[in-house]
Amino acid sequence: MERYKRHLSIENFDSGKQEKIKNAKVLIAGLGGLGSFVLYNLASIGILNLGLVEFDKVDITNFNRQIIYNFSDLGKEKIARAKENILKFNPDLKIETFNKKLDEDNVDEIIKNYDIIIDCLDNYKGKFLLNDSCLKFDKTLIFGGVEEFSGQIAVIDKKSACLRCIFPDFDLNKPVKKGIISPVVSEIASIQAMETFKIITNDKNILYNTLLTIDFKKTEYKKLSLAKNKLCTLH
Repeated sequence: MERYKRHLSIENFDSGKQEKIKNAKVLIAGLGGLGSFVLYNLASIGILNLGLVEFDKVDITNFNRQIIYNFSDLGKEKIARAKENILKFNPDLKIETFNKKLDEDNVDEIIKNYDIIIDCLDNYKGKFLLNDSCLKFDKTLIFGGVEEFSGQIAVIDKKSACLRCIFPDFDLNKPVKKGIISPVVSEIASIQAMETFKIITNDKNILYNTLLTIDFKKTEYKKLSLAKNKLCTLH
């Protein structure tokens, strides 16, 4: 509790809520830019039971935004390096790793033991796979996306609009823009981590049925109200 003493100084926050945080089970899908910042934030908050999904290796182009890696990690598997590096920061973490790419055959098995799934993937097929599997097993999904100078966040569960409600005709083969700058990633990831905190501690102000969009060039935040699509096959 000494480590999280600053939490306990927050009004209406107590050791019971910190205990809930400690016992929550959260899966981070993707350990790129978003995943790096989300992992750091969750470890800081004290979420000790974490699952990590990643199949890639550390590349020099990652360093403009992926803070969990350092230069000695170049060419090595991200998932192993992320685990070792974050354990140096918080050795109390209990981490399960999945060194594989999410697909139709493994997504259900990977998410089944977790309460909250955080989408930090950089491909649209994976994002929609997580969406479908989370609704199937009644899991909470925290969607996040970034490209260039913009980002989006939404919290999805059985009672809220899902990705297929929000983007019913989305082309899953659409290429993701590779351009990105670190402050965009860190801000979106921080909001994803904060939504995780709010869900675990039963806060009332969670981004359900809301798409938060941020234009970083204009410093413009917008909340778009959402509703379930009655034609959505997942509800």
